[in-house]
Amino acid sequence: MSARHRLRDAWLTCAAVLACACGSGGSASHQENALGGDAQGATGSGGAASTGPGSGSSAARALAAKIGKSHFLIGMGNDLADNHDQDGAYTLGTTLDVHYAYLVGLLGQGGWPDWNSGGTFVDMLAGTAKKHGVVPMFTLYSMAAWSENDTSVLTNDSYMQAYWDGAKLLFQRLAVFGDPAIVQFEPDWWGYAQQASKSDPTTVPVHVSSLAADCKALPDTLVGMGKCLVTLAHQYAPKTLIGFHASVWADPDPAKIASFLVAIGASDTDFVTTDTLDRDAGCFEAGTDPNCQRGSTGFYWDESNRTSPTFHEHLDWVKKIVQGTGKPMLWWQTPFGVPSSTPGGTSGHYRDNRVHYIFSHIDEFVAAGGVGAVFGTGAKNQTDITSDGGRFESAVTKYFASPTPL
Repeated sequence: MSARHRLRDAWLTCAAVLACACGSGGSASHQENALGGDAQGATGSGGAASTGPGSGSSAARALAAKIGKSHFLIGMGNDLADNHDQDGAYTLGTTLDVHYAYLVGLLGQGGWPDWNSGGTFVDMLAGTAKKHGVVPMFTLYSMAAWSENDTSVLTNDSYMQAYWDGAKLLFQRLAVFGDPAIVQFEPDWWGYAQQASKSDPTTVPVHVSSLAADCKALPDTLVGMGKCLVTLAHQYAPKTLIGFHASVWADPDPAKIASFLVAIGASDTDFVTTDTLDRDAGCFEAGTDPNCQRGSTGFYWDESNRTSPTFHEHLDWVKKIVQGTGKPMLWWQTPFGVPSSTPGGTSGHYRDNRVHYIFSHIDEFVAAGGVGAVFGTGAKNQTDITSDGGRFESAVTKYFASPTPL
């Protein structure tokens, strides 16, 4: 599997100038295929998505209610401008539900906690979201600070002390914010961790109890790591909704992915996140951008759901994750590309049909146990709201005129 193109480098360069958040980067997942997410080598059932109530429907309603909503949530992120009032999510003319941003790096090592004094980068983004009537969402992405797939850092006290102190700081800042917020934990990391542990999170040692004062009773394993993040969130920011990320490539069996997430603490969270694809399908098809080198086929899904890869295959996989964890699904970092019968495209104008399909079939995503979808670019040079011909803006305007209830 190819390494994640880390947003970290672009953001840390910007952070040197008092947290001038860059919006051109993005976090990419591994190699992605028919089922989407971060997929490589995963299999789907090939069947049609259920049209009845998903098993996560009640959980989705309950989650949405915690942020004062009753419909399928729509958000946007990874779009930070130098002036946060001008982040793309706030320029559409329609008030979305969620705005997301990355928190990368480690405390004391040039990471997000150092961008503003005392970790108040979180306050800046949360306050701006509140001003615009939007719930702030943060992607905690610190496990890739040295190397995204290096389990040796789990027993490195220098690394893990900075990690735990940063995670605690995040929730302390959200406690000061005082309103509901959303945090997803370490996308991709849990997929790597599941593979390293052969799906048994008790077998991988992690320095938890000796370094995280609030987690002294937890085991020094991946189980303790996941549950410590949950503990910190609940203790310091109880209004914050939290969830782990499910990577399709973690295991061919979605039931095993769900079981792994439950073992590390998902039962005490609010949702699960996943991706359909982290950048435009056409970028991979064109194969000319260094950010899109995972092959050239299997990225553009059949909207008729007749020929694999299809959207229904992905939704069938999601239903198994929802059923196994008991948590609703929040789709994250969904690309903006525009549908086309011609594969590929050019920089900033690659094809993709996920925006088109999702807004045309939100009922299917609700039926699969979904609570919402947030959109954003996962790397440089992707189609975005300035180059999609206004299609995303038009889609959200139409949607919020009559949003789909959960």
